[in-house]
Amino acid sequence: MRRILVLGGTAWLGHKIARAALDDGAEVVCLARGESGAVPAGVRLVTADRTAPGAYDALTGEWDDVVELSYDLELVVPALEALAGRARHWTFVSTVSVYATNDEPGADESAAVLDPVDLTDYGQAKVAAERATAEHVGDRLLVARPGLIVGPGDPSDRFGYWPARLAHGAPVLAPTAAGRFVQVIDVADLAAWVVRAGATRTTGTINAVGDTHTFDDFLVQAQAVTGSTSDIVEADDAWLLVRDVRWWAGPRSLPLWIPVEDSGFSRRSNRAYRASGGAVRPLQETIRRVLDDERHRGLDRERRSGLTLGEEAALLAEHPSRMGR
Repeated sequence: MRRILVLGGTAWLGHKIARAALDDGAEVVCLARGESGAVPAGVRLVTADRTAPGAYDALTGEWDDVVELSYDLELVVPALEALAGRARHWTFVSTVSVYATNDEPGADESAAVLDPVDLTDYGQAKVAAERATAEHVGDRLLVARPGLIVGPGDPSDRFGYWPARLAHGAPVLAPTAAGRFVQVIDVADLAAWVVRAGATRTTGTINAVGDTHTFDDFLVQAQAVTGSTSDIVEADDAWLLVRDVRWWAGPRSLPLWIPVEDSGFSRRSNRAYRASGGAVRPLQETIRRVLDDERHRGLDRERRSGLTLGEEAALLAEHPSRMGR
């Protein structure tokens, strides 16, 4: 039986990877503080503060795969020092945010990455962690660089904002769609691929990203899934920015909205991912899974990303196409 160690495993992606590994017949152990939730039933949790001396002492024996999700060198390096010599394969889950630019459609894993000089920056910190891991693990290393990870339970509330808002049936404020794209990876597909890649000892650097869709196509597919007949009211960037609507994520944002000149962020090549056995389910299937989760969690709940209903209504009232209605 394969032995899989997930460094984490109680938060969203780590939990999905642990579950997928267990379903694949592996013995699965998670090392975590245990503050982000429970591990899947059947998975053993070793509770530890990874910054404390002796954090890895209970992790005895050899490991067929170690999966690391952190970007913090204070966590990444001690784990490598304690475990790299006993791991047949090591998977470091990084991010496409390591790339230095986002202006090249179809860019692959050979694209230049950021210079890791500011480790408070997420992308730069991941670059530093990639390099530290490569130094310790060498040719046993898989660096997985996911794009936007989506699916049920997504704590960021980005992708789910759109099907949830469309499900209301009221007019929906959106950025101008022309020149914009959406590229996501379903969390279930990513977790299954990480487990499979560990089993086959896949190595190298791979962008774990789905297919690219135009922003307009994404909204059309979301309307089809929700059955919504909502009017999509587009606003240009300048109009939104002057009203303090924010890019990409967080409060008072339009999630997934990024500058057109950065559209390469959502148009990265997934050839290596597919060649390594990575699955990409149809976008509507992911939207449907997310919509079911949004309804379960509450369409009107407080969100980490997006406009509130009140903020959206106030902005729509100011929109030139709707003034006087």
